Amino acid sequence: MRMSKQKGKAESKSPGSIQNRKARYDYQILDEFEAGVALQGSEVKSLYLGKGHLNDAYCKIVGGEAFLINMDVEPYEKASVFSHERRRDRKLLLHRKEIDTLERKALEKGFTMIPLAVYFNARGRVKVKIGLGRGKTNYDKRDKIAADDAKREVQRALSERF
Repeated sequence: MRMSKQKGKAESKSPGSIQNRKARYDYQILDEFEAGVALQGSEVKSLYLGKGHLNDAYCKIVGGEAFLINMDVEPYEKASVFSHERRRDRKLLLHRKEIDTLERKALEKGFTMIPLAVYFNARGRVKVKIGLGRGKTNYDKRDKIAADDAKREVQRALSERF
């Protein structure tokens, strides 16, 4: 018996990431930033199990600090007394230059900061990918859907041909 079997089990248990798919549909993402998040222990365990949602979440800079607002993290079942609030404001850990850049760009007309994904990096830390984007209009969305459909039809025709 080798010891590698035990190692293989630990590698297969990788945490899932939480994606905000609607953000890329509703916004044109122009720039992306990676930020750490200040979390409680039960929140980390719940996110590790994939029990979080970014549906209504957004980022805001208040008093020179960045916050992730309205992200829903379901309570961890096994946390008894030290449970967390579901939709509390969570501080984002960014460098001062990044915060200044985000604040400057967010003040421009039409720009907003949207969380795109929550994931665990290689070191096991929770990270949030923040997108700096501008809202799409309805005709932009329709054009994108039409282009995707056309691309799909071309791929389908090529696959049938060969």
